[in-house]
Amino acid sequence: MPDSSLQTIFDRLSRDLARDKLIQTTTDQLRQSMNADRLVLYYFYYKWSGRVTFESLSDKRFSILGSSGPDECFNGEYAKLYEDGRIRAITNIEAEPIQSCHRDFLRGLQVKANLVVPILTERGLWGLLVAHQCQSIYHWQLAEIDAMLAGAHQLATFPSIRDS
Repeated sequence: MPDSSLQTIFDRLSRDLARDKLIQTTTDQLRQSMNADRLVLYYFYYKWSGRVTFESLSDKRFSILGSSGPDECFNGEYAKLYEDGRIRAITNIEAEPIQSCHRDFLRGLQVKANLVVPILTERGLWGLLVAHQCQSIYHWQLAEIDAMLAGAHQLATFPSIRDS
């Protein structure tokens, strides 16, 4: 029988692997069902600072894994909107009234249209699920928004996310 410290490490690794598998499966299924170019999980590792920790891609040229967001644009004001459940569907980043630093950031990621939903736990804003269309503008359908919300809820209620 392993000692308690090894068992603790084993249990944590098992939880992390189950969480990672759920996140990857969720992002893959959402991207495929929406026919999006990219679907990512943006995880907040520190108050309003985060990075893309998971992605599902239609083409590897769209990879942004590991990239961080425009911290100067995502301040407490915007974070509060997502903490309150904000859903943001942008059909065309060039026509949307957004901050120039946000538009420039999205351009740098090859984004033409995006859909963002919060992953909310009892502790607050854990992360964001983000769908991108990189090749053309796109009008997000209600069913796609509902699917993203369901995916975010599924992730938020998974024990290793809910309790983190």
